[in-house]
Amino acid sequence: MDHRLGSLVAYRGRPWILADREGDLLYLRPLGAEDLLPVRLDLVAALREVLPHEDLSPASFPLPKATPLASPQEFRLFLQGARLLLRDGTAPLRSLGRVGVRPRTYQLVPLLMALKLHPVRLLIADDVGVGKTVEAGLVARELLDRKLARRLAVLAPPHLLDQWAEELRDKFALDAVVVSAGGLARLERSLPPGENLYRHFPVVVASIDFVKHERHKALFLEGAPELVIVDEAHGAVGGPSEALQKRYELVRALAEDPNRHLLLLTATPHSGLPEAFSRLLGLLSPEFATWDLARLDEEKRARLAQHFVQRTRKDIAAAWEGASLFPEREVRYETYLLSPEYRALYEATYRYAREVVRQSEGLAEGRRRMRWWAALTLLRTVMSSPQSARAALERRGIPLEDEEALLDLAPQVYEGSETTPTDEVPEALVDLAEREASGLVEGAGRKRLSGLKRLVEALTPEKDTKLQGLLSLLSDLLRKGHHPVVWCHFVDTAEYVGEAVRKAFPEAHVAVVTGRMDGEARREAVEALMEEAPRVLVATDCVSEGVNLQRGFTAVVHYDLPWNPNRLEQREGRVDRYGQRARRVVAVRYRGKDNPVDEKVVEVLLRKAEEIRKALGVHVPVPEEERYVVDRMVRSLFYEGEQPLLFAESTFLEERWGRDVERERENRSRFAQRALRPEEALKALEGTDAVLGSPEEVRDFVLLAAKVVGLEVRERDGGYEFRPSPTLPEPLLAPFRDAKGKERPLFLAFQDPPPEGASFAGRAHPLVVALARHFLEGALRGERGRYAVRRVAGIGRAHYLYLLRPRFLLRSREGEVVGEEVLLLALGPEGLLKGEQARELLSLEAKGNVSSEEAREFFTLALKRYEEGRGAVEAYLGERAREIREAHRALRRAARERVGDLEVEPVPPPDLLGVLALVPAR
Repeated sequence: MDHRLGSLVAYRGRPWILADREGDLLYLRPLGAEDLLPVRLDLVAALREVLPHEDLSPASFPLPKATPLASPQEFRLFLQGARLLLRDGTAPLRSLGRVGVRPRTYQLVPLLMALKLHPVRLLIADDVGVGKTVEAGLVARELLDRKLARRLAVLAPPHLLDQWAEELRDKFALDAVVVSAGGLARLERSLPPGENLYRHFPVVVASIDFVKHERHKALFLEGAPELVIVDEAHGAVGGPSEALQKRYELVRALAEDPNRHLLLLTATPHSGLPEAFSRLLGLLSPEFATWDLARLDEEKRARLAQHFVQRTRKDIAAAWEGASLFPEREVRYETYLLSPEYRALYEATYRYAREVVRQSEGLAEGRRRMRWWAALTLLRTVMSSPQSARAALERRGIPLEDEEALLDLAPQVYEGSETTPTDEVPEALVDLAEREASGLVEGAGRKRLSGLKRLVEALTPEKDTKLQGLLSLLSDLLRKGHHPVVWCHFVDTAEYVGEAVRKAFPEAHVAVVTGRMDGEARREAVEALMEEAPRVLVATDCVSEGVNLQRGFTAVVHYDLPWNPNRLEQREGRVDRYGQRARRVVAVRYRGKDNPVDEKVVEVLLRKAEEIRKALGVHVPVPEEERYVVDRMVRSLFYEGEQPLLFAESTFLEERWGRDVERERENRSRFAQRALRPEEALKALEGTDAVLGSPEEVRDFVLLAAKVVGLEVRERDGGYEFRPSPTLPEPLLAPFRDAKGKERPLFLAFQDPPPEGASFAGRAHPLVVALARHFLEGALRGERGRYAVRRVAGIGRAHYLYLLRPRFLLRSREGEVVGEEVLLLALGPEGLLKGEQARELLSLEAKGNVSSEEAREFFTLALKRYEEGRGAVEAYLGERAREIREAHRALRRAARERVGDLEVEPVPPPDLLGVLALVPAR
C-alpha cells in the first residue's frame, strides 16, 4: 500500500492517521487523540503471515449514523470540540496548536526571525520579565512541529531546571526529563542497554554545570540534539574561573556543528567586557567574534541584527502593544534608626572588623582581599538580624587553611550574578576574622567575640528597631491591599522575621522559604501561599532566581539590601514582570539611616542603578568583576576617604558603568527589530485563530459544555470559577485534582495574562481538552450522536450541513508535514455554501420538532446529497489548499523567508465527522 502522510490506515483492528514518517518508521495517530504509535515497516512485513492483525491496510473513516440523534447543543459542542482538539493545524505558525499560552505580538518576533535562518542561531536579549522563556519556547515548538528538529535540550543553571521542565510541560506540551547529579541514576536505569541518555529522551533539561564536567561532557556532546537552548547565556562566555571557562567550552563545542539550532537567552548580554560579548556573539557565527563591534558598517549591523533581538519594556509598549503590559515600579527608600542596644552592637563589631582589615596590610593581594571579605561578612551578619549575628558568633565551622578554598567563598560576599545564591552564614570567613583579630595574643579574638555575643543577647525583638520598622511598613502595605515579599540575606534572618510577622499579623498567611528547602518544596510553599489572602512571603535569594512571583505578589521589601544591584534587580524582577495584573508594584529599599553599611550601598550603587533604569528603561549590570563592588565598600567603610592602596582600577567603576549605559542604549535601538511590523505578527496570530479557534470561541465552548455536563460555574473577579458535580465522568474530574489527587475548584480566565489568582484557559488547558474529548470521542464511539436535524425559519427548502475534517500535505525543502482543519460546508438548492454562509445557517432559529421517521429520511437524503456533491467538495478543498499555501507564503514574506518552495495539496477523502439537516418550518 502507499504510505502517504495524512492517509487513513487500518492497524490492530482500528483506523489510524499516518501522521509522520522517518525512513521505515511510521507514526500512527488515533482518530480522536494526539498520542503517536511508532510502527516499523520491516517488523510489519516479517509478522504479516503469523500476525495478520499487525498488518497495515487502507482504511476509511466511519460514516455517521442516524441514531442516536444529537441535540442542537450537542452537535454544536461536537463541532467546536473537534476544532479545539486540532494540534497539527494548517495555519502558518504550527506551534500555536499545542501551546498553553496566548502569545503577545512582540513575543512572536524571535519566531519570525527564526523562520528565515538555517540553522536557527538567535541571541534573545529582551529585558528582564518580558517573557524570554515564552519566546524561546515558541521557536522550539515551531522547529519541532516543522520537523526542523527532532530533539531539544535546555541547558540552564541548576536552580532553574525544575522551572524550565514545568514551563515546557505546561506551556508547550513538551515532557522534559531533568538531568542532574541527583536524578542521573534513575534515568540511566530506564534506558535500553547501551543507549545514550541524551539521544534517547526527545526533550531534556540539564544543568549546564553538570554536563560541562569532564565525566559527562563527551556523552552529552555525542548525543546532543539538533536544537539547544542555553539560558542565562552570559554565564557561558568564559571568565576568570575554571567553571565559567568550561561552560564556554561546552557551548562552543555545540556551536561548532554547522547544522545545530542554538538559542541563547540573557537579559544582560554585555557584562562590560568587550571580549566576553564577542565570544557570546561568536557562538551565533564564528565571524561575529572577529568583528570590532564599535566600528560596524551598515552591512555588518544588518547581518548581526538577523540573529540578535534586544528590546526594553518601553520599546515593547510603544512599538508593539500600544499600551503598557508591564506595571509601573514605585521605588521607595524607607529608613530606621538604630536603637541604643543595636548601636552598641554595631560599633563593637565595626571596631573588630576594622582591626581585621588593618592587620591585613602588608599581605599579598589575594590574602589581603580574603581578610576584607571576612571583615565585611562579620559586619553584615550582625547588621542583618540578632539571629544571624548569633549564628555567626556561636556556630563553628571547620577552619579553612587552604587559600583556594577560601577564594571559593568569594561569591557569597560579593553576590556574584553567575552563582547560585547562598543564604547560610559563611562560617569559615567568620573563623578567619576571629583568627586575624586575635593577633599575637592567644584567644584574644575569641574573647572579643564573646563580648559581641553578650551585646547580641541584649538585643531583643522589642529593641530591634529594624524589625519594628519593618512591621510598620508591612502594616501599611497590607492595609493598602498589597501582598508583599520580604527579602532577607540569611536563613536565620528570614526565620527570625517570619516568626515576628506571624505574631504581628495573626490574620495573615505567612510562609518562610529558604535554601534549606529543596526546589520542589520551595515551589509548593509559594504556590500554596498564593492561594491565600492576605499573604506575606519571607524569602532569601534562593527564590529570587527561578520562581516567578508576579501572579501572587505586588510589593517587595528589601529587609537586607543586597550589595550587588544585579541581585536587587533579580529580586524586584520576580514581581515586576509580564503577567503582573497590578498596575503598580512597590519596591521598598529599607535601610538604617545611621547604619554606615546601608548608607554606602545606597549612595555608591543602588541610587546609581535606579537612575540608569529610569533613564534607559532597563537595568544595566554593574560592569567588570563584581568583587570590585565589595572592594569599594571596604575602602568606603574602613579607610574613610584615604587613598585606596590597591585595586585602583575599580575607581573607574562609574566611568565604565556610564559607557555601558551608552552602549546599551545604542544596542537596544539598533537591535529592537523595528523592521518587523506588529500587524504582520498579529496577522499570523489571527490566521491561527481562524483555523484553531480564538480565545472567545474557547470561552463560549467551555461555558456551554459546562452547562451541558453539569459543572457549577460562577463568574467572579474577571474570570470563572468551575466546580465539579458528584456525577461527573472520571475523565472530566481529572482537571479538578491537584498533584496529590485532592479535588479543588478551578478559577479560570480566557485572556492572557489572567487576573490575580486565575489560570489562563487556552485551547491546551486540561479542562478545555477534557471537555472537547468528551464530546468528540463520545460521538465517535456512538455514545452521542453525530447527526442532528431541526426545523428552522428562514429557508424554503432543506439544507444539509457537513462537518468535515480534511487533511493537507504541506511539502517544503524541510520535508513533509500533515495539517488538519475542521470545516463546516453546506449543500442546498443554490449549491455548495462555505465559510460565513454555512455558519449563518447554523445560527438559524429553531421552529418545531422533527419526528424520528422524518429524521431518518432526511439523514438518508443528506448522505445522498453528499455523494452527489463530492466533486464540489473536492474542488473546494483544492481551493482551500491554495489559500493555505498563500497564507504560508505571506508569513514567509513577512519573515523575509524563501517563499516559493512550499506546496500544499489535500489528502482525499476528508473525514465526514457529522451531519446537520435543516428543514423548513411548517
